[in-house]
Amino acid sequence: MLSRDQAAEVFKRIKSNSTADEVEVLFYGGKTALTRFANNIIHQNVAEENYSVSVRTVFGGRTARATTNKLDEDSLKRVVQASESLAKVQHPDPDLLPMPNSGEGARATGAFPVRHFAQTAAVTPDLRADGVKKIVSVANRHKLTTAGIFSSAESVEGIFNSRGLTSWHTQTSSEISITMLDGDSSGWQKANYPDVGQQDPAGLAEIAARKALTSASPREIPPGKYTVILEPAAVLDMVGFMFFDFGGLSILDQRSFLNNRIGAQIFGPNINVCDDVAHPLQAGAPFDGEGIPRQRVQLIENGIVRRLVYARATAEKMKRSEHKDRVGPVEATGHGFALPNEMGEAPLNIVFDTPADPKTVEQMVASTERGVLITRLWYIREVDPYEKILTGMTRDGTFYVEGGKVRHGILNFRFNESLLHMLSNVEAMGTPVRASGEESFDMVVPAMKVRDFNFTEVTKF
Repeated sequence: MLSRDQAAEVFKRIKSNSTADEVEVLFYGGKTALTRFANNIIHQNVAEENYSVSVRTVFGGRTARATTNKLDEDSLKRVVQASESLAKVQHPDPDLLPMPNSGEGARATGAFPVRHFAQTAAVTPDLRADGVKKIVSVANRHKLTTAGIFSSAESVEGIFNSRGLTSWHTQTSSEISITMLDGDSSGWQKANYPDVGQQDPAGLAEIAARKALTSASPREIPPGKYTVILEPAAVLDMVGFMFFDFGGLSILDQRSFLNNRIGAQIFGPNINVCDDVAHPLQAGAPFDGEGIPRQRVQLIENGIVRRLVYARATAEKMKRSEHKDRVGPVEATGHGFALPNEMGEAPLNIVFDTPADPKTVEQMVASTERGVLITRLWYIREVDPYEKILTGMTRDGTFYVEGGKVRHGILNFRFNESLLHMLSNVEAMGTPVRASGEESFDMVVPAMKVRDFNFTEVTKF
C-alpha cells in the first residue's frame, strides 16, 4: 500500500518541478480483488493494485488538473507540465479561492471510527472462495441456482498542498452480492462493510434463497396505489436520487428540487436526515476534495429541509447571492468535490435518524391489511427533476401482503412515484441500518412502510 510518507515524498518531488503559484496533489487508489460466481461455481477471480496522482496547479486565478498512475520521475514531471499547460490557457475563475491552509484542513476534534481492518486487508482468494462455498451450499440445499460476487479492497485517499495542508485516510471494504434463481422467481441480498468480520455469507444466502422460494409461481395483481413495505435497499435506491440537490451550487444554478422549498414542510414530520461521516455505520474519508473536514449537518428536521452542504467557494458565492437569507446557515461544511468541477458539493454520508418507535419489517407486514412487500428496485430513472418523480421496477422478491401476512409472490411492477409524496406518506420506519443497493451509494437507512405508492404497470416476470 502507498503510505503517507511515500506520498509526502512524491508531493515534494512534484512541488520541486512546478512553477505554479499553488500546487495541490490528490492521491487515491489501492488494492482490489473480486471473486465472481454463477451457476453455482466460481468462474472468475481478479485482483488489481493501482494508485493515481492528480496534480492541480494555479496561476493567478487560473487552475487545471492532470492525473497519472506512474510515480517515476519523468512521469511526475510530465503530469506537472500537463497541469500547468492546461491552467495557463484557462480563463481566470473569479470564484477561485486560495488553497486551504493547514488550519482550515485540521481534523475536527473527537474520535473518528476505525475504517481500516487488518483482517479485511488480508483477505485471500481462498477466503473469498470459502465464503462462496457457503453461499453455493445454501443454493444446492434449496435446489436453486446462485450468482454474485465477493470482493475485498484496501484503499487510500490523501491530499497535500503547497500551503501546508495534509490529510490522509486508509480504509478497507468487503462486499457480497447474491442472487438466487428458481424457475420463475428470484431473491437477492447485498452487504458492504469495512470489516469483513461483519459479513455473513451463509446468512445472506439463506435470506436470498427464502425470497426466491417464497416468490415462486408469482401471481398477477392489478397496478394501482398500494401500501408498500420497502426494505432498506429499496429505500436507499429511491432516496439516493435527491441528495445531490442538497449542495449549495445546485441552488445557485437553479437545478435543485429544493429551490424555493428550504424551510418549508415538504416531507412528513417523521423524516429526519443528517450527513455524518463519523457515524459508526458509515464509511469514507473525514475530509472533502480540498482537504476540508466533513462536518455533521442536519439536512432534514421533522420533514423540513434546514440546511445545505457547501464547498468553500460555493459558501462564499452563496453569501453574496439573493438566496443567502433563505437557505439556512451558510458555511463551508467539507462536502466539496476535487477542483475544478461543475457539481460543487453533495452530502455522501447520509444517515436517517432512528424513529421514536421503530418497527421491524415483520411488524410492518403484520399491521398491513393489503399491500406489497418490496426487496429491491432497479432501472430507476428521473421523470420530473423538480417534483422528484422517479420511475423504475421492483425485482428479486416482490410479495403480496393481505391480512397482516405475506401471502405469495407477485409479478413485478413498474412504478411512477414522487419522493416528495413518498416521504410524506411514511407510516412506519425501522431502525436504520447500513444498506447497499445498485442505483445509489451506501447509506444508513431504515425499512419504510409507505401508503399510496403508485404502481403503473405489471411486468411479465
